[in-house]
Amino acid sequence: MTARFPPLAFLTLSFFASACGGGGGPTTPPPVATHAVGIALFYDENGNGALDASENVRIPAATVEIGGKQGRTAPATGEVIIDGVTAGQHTITVRAATLPAFYVAPAPAAVVVPQTAGTAFIPVTLPIGSNRPNVYLGFGDSITAGDGSSDGMGYVLRLQRKLQAHYGRATLIKDGFSFGRSNAGAVRLGDSLTVRPAYTLIHYGTNDWNAGECKFNPPCFTIEALRSMVAAVKGRQGLPVLATIIPANPAHGDYTPARNAWVAAMDVRIRDLARAEGALLADQEAAFKAAPSLPALFSDHVHPSDAGYEIMAQTFFDAITRPVPAATTRFGGPSLFTAP
Repeated sequence: MTARFPPLAFLTLSFFASACGGGGGPTTPPPVATHAVGIALFYDENGNGALDASENVRIPAATVEIGGKQGRTAPATGEVIIDGVTAGQHTITVRAATLPAFYVAPAPAAVVVPQTAGTAFIPVTLPIGSNRPNVYLGFGDSITAGDGSSDGMGYVLRLQRKLQAHYGRATLIKDGFSFGRSNAGAVRLGDSLTVRPAYTLIHYGTNDWNAGECKFNPPCFTIEALRSMVAAVKGRQGLPVLATIIPANPAHGDYTPARNAWVAAMDVRIRDLARAEGALLADQEAAFKAAPSLPALFSDHVHPSDAGYEIMAQTFFDAITRPVPAATTRFGGPSLFTAP
């Protein structure tokens, strides 16, 4: 019996039909669905990793990453919406170099996309032991006391308002002792630290000029007194912020150029001290000198006017809230947290 075979033409058409997928053209893969992810950074005051009802401080201007995408947290809310994240399990990473000074980034946090529980709240912490979160101690002489300001509060309330607007909460305690020199400040700081501040803002040395041993034989006791203060703050697990000495008013009748030359030389040492001993640097001298008119910043020979205290507040604010420069190390290192 003779076998039957289909005609050659039919075989050829069948081959082409199979090779071309049944006759339709090349297909385009469907687009991959992506989602928006909401993330907020909060200050985890008790370090338990969870957002508690009382923890209303948010961390703005920090960079977070997820799924190859990144975003920057917003002022006040500390929140960012990152678009274009594919579905599935991802990790949220906080870039430590973008956090404010002293803050510690958490380990990467797992999250499932799309989100079902709303915004992911990510904790960051501060190494302050049992000190009081969001409490700042302004420690110094009559300049810290606010002499010469219209409200008698100097930079303190101005700085408090700035920090409250930035983070959501802040309390500043004013501890200024008129006519005080740095060696006396080193003695009294221990009692002042019993209020357990998270941060201690040190501005001392203006009155040291009046001591003959300092005027004619710098640095006399000033640098060692400041070193002792920084060590005392760190010894209580506090966060030290060290200010340079502000210059004197060059337009005042009691002014002598030698005084500001002394201040400038002393401030070189204070900057070195901050780097060596692990304090944030609030460079008040540089900020005052950068102003269009130095005399306009004073109410007398050494005490700032309201304009001068505003500059002091802004300089402390910048030191506290800005990220640490890449060249320095984190808390515990040899040159930790020296602000630009």
